[in-house]
Amino acid sequence: MELANAFVGLIQLIIAIILAVVALYIGFSVFSRITKGMDEEKELMKGNPAVGIIIASIFFAIALVVQSGIAGISVGIMKALAGDWLAIVASLIQLILGIILAIGAIYLALNILDRLTKGVDEFEEIKKGNVAVALMMAGVIVSTAIIIQSGVIGITSALL
Repeated sequence: MELANAFVGLIQLIIAIILAVVALYIGFSVFSRITKGMDEEKELMKGNPAVGIIIASIFFAIALVVQSGIAGISVGIMKALAGDWLAIVASLIQLILGIILAIGAIYLALNILDRLTKGVDEFEEIKKGNVAVALMMAGVIVSTAIIIQSGVIGITSALL
């Protein structure tokens, strides 16, 4: 059984690395599309700390959701080794769904924040380097991810 656990751990690590890279790429790409004409890479090269804070919070938020989904993959692999091959498929679908839900929820939360702070153009402030606005947005992003993370864990429990 120790060899099976080592195998599961290795598979889990490989899947985690692949999905982490893909999820971070998708998260950065989606964020780039919603920032209203801001060139994030250019802002980072200029040393804009506000942009760095927002991008870091998006990466952290996605990592929280992916981490909870990877735990479900471990359960799916163990069940697959016991003969229930659909469990691994269900766990992968659950993880992908979790990533999509996290990105969608973060996008929705930022839109709601934008409506609540009508007098503030958050992305323009971030472009100017406003760290206070970046920290507020980072709080919304990470808080949303923490809430979504518990939902992903709930989906895992239901599917597996």
